[in-house]
Amino acid sequence: MAAKAGDIVDTAVEAGQFKTLVAAVEAAELVETLKGDGPFTVFAPTDEAFAKLPEGTVEDLLKPENKDKLVAILTYHVVPGKIMSGDIAGKTAEVETVQGAKLAVDAMDGVKVDSAQVITADIETSNGVIHVIDTVVIPK
Repeated sequence: MAAKAGDIVDTAVEAGQFKTLVAAVEAAELVETLKGDGPFTVFAPTDEAFAKLPEGTVEDLLKPENKDKLVAILTYHVVPGKIMSGDIAGKTAEVETVQGAKLAVDAMDGVKVDSAQVITADIETSNGVIHVIDTVVIPK
């Protein structure tokens, strides 16, 4: 019998490459949401992606007074529903995020979301799917 996949948060924690993302999700009080029923599609920036932001950005976003901005950025990485790479291969689309803005998805040659490249796709979880991205995408 196969082990049951963990939820999005547990899967991100276990992967070990999303420490900054997990800390941000906790600071934004989104853990409960991302452990919810979903399904959700999460474009998850790696720790290296967060490290590419200007120095001090992450520390600044993690401050309690910047929680609204942090929530906006994090929810811009989440799309309602479960979108697997095969669902969008060879297509371009604008998908509405939980944050409310649209994320540009280009799956014509690999997959890009806004300016980020998907480096690992289709990590299935019990409440959705994670696609690993190499850049933090910021709502316009």
